[in-house]
Amino acid sequence: MCIAVPAEVLEIKDGNKAVVDYGNLQQEVRIDLVDVNVGEFVLVHVGFAIQKLSREDALQTRQIFKEVYAAMEE
Repeated sequence: MCIAVPAEVLEIKDGNKAVVDYGNLQQEVRIDLVDVNVGEFVLVHVGFAIQKLSREDALQTRQIFKEVYAAMEE
C-alpha cells in the first residue's frame, strides 16, 4: 500500500524542487511531475509531488491522518 501525504508548497527552488510543509515538518521534494506554485497544496509520495490538491481537501486529509494516529496511540 502506498500513502501520499498532503503538503503546502512554501518555496520553489531550482525549478524542479520545492520546500513543502506537512503541518509540523518541512522537507525538500521534487516537483517534476506537477506544475505548482507557492501556496498550493500537493500530495507527496517518496519525495515527489505527484498531484495538486485543493486547500480544503489537503486540510481535511491532514485532519483524518491526525485522528487515525491518535486512535492508534490509544
